[in-house]
Amino acid sequence: MKPLLVVDGDSLGHRAYHAMPKSIRLNGVLGFANMVVRLWEAEQPRAVLVGWDTYEVPTYRHEAFEPYQSGRVFEESLLEQLPLMTQMVEALGFANAKGGGYEADDFLGAAVAAEEARGGEALVATSDRDLFQLASERTTILQPVRGVSELARVGPVEVRERYGVDPEQVPDFIALRGDPSDKLPGAAGVGPKKAADVLRQHDTLEDALAAGRFSAEAEDLRLYRRIATVDASAPLPPLDDQIPTWAEASTLAREWGLNGLADRLAKLA
Repeated sequence: MKPLLVVDGDSLGHRAYHAMPKSIRLNGVLGFANMVVRLWEAEQPRAVLVGWDTYEVPTYRHEAFEPYQSGRVFEESLLEQLPLMTQMVEALGFANAKGGGYEADDFLGAAVAAEEARGGEALVATSDRDLFQLASERTTILQPVRGVSELARVGPVEVRERYGVDPEQVPDFIALRGDPSDKLPGAAGVGPKKAADVLRQHDTLEDALAAGRFSAEAEDLRLYRRIATVDASAPLPPLDDQIPTWAEASTLAREWGLNGLADRLAKLA
């Protein structure tokens, strides 16, 4: 059975942009497109969905917790290239998912839930470890470990090895440990080891609170867990089997002056 490939567009787009020399025209688009094509060639998925953040509209996470992701500054060149990446995805014959109020994580979570519900398997390409919560017997995380070319495969066993918790405990783990990149402070005095110890003892954050742990921070910790949990109700485009439109993507790449990419795509057509 061919898997559904779900790609964290912002995560890999940012990674591609910073991995490729800035002297290259549309360096982020080039690196991102090459990675998506490489993933398709390696995994032969039945379809590809790329999820994106929407920077113009705050999500419920930003409204519920003002410091969430505050202080992030993106280079103007990167912001200009992100819409071109979505155009390239469309030209390739793949699906984009983007909408106000949702993050890329939410679309990835919704796609994984839908694919598992239909009895299928999913691959999630992301450098965001928060999405380890999606790992299961049917879903594997593909995590870049060097630039955009080398990937680690992360399933439930690897999540337990790295964090000491099960995938479904990851949001609780993040709530307790905190997440500096998202500005989530976590519980006072709790690091990764103690967070894992608490969840081994109590199984869930709610059970730990019921046992009297972290009583002064209970509502804050519940909010952090909610923020860290993907919203699998995010709306998705149709995810029927796809046939890549390499020729169309090759033409677009040549229009943008990405001749090497255009030649690569033409060979696949």
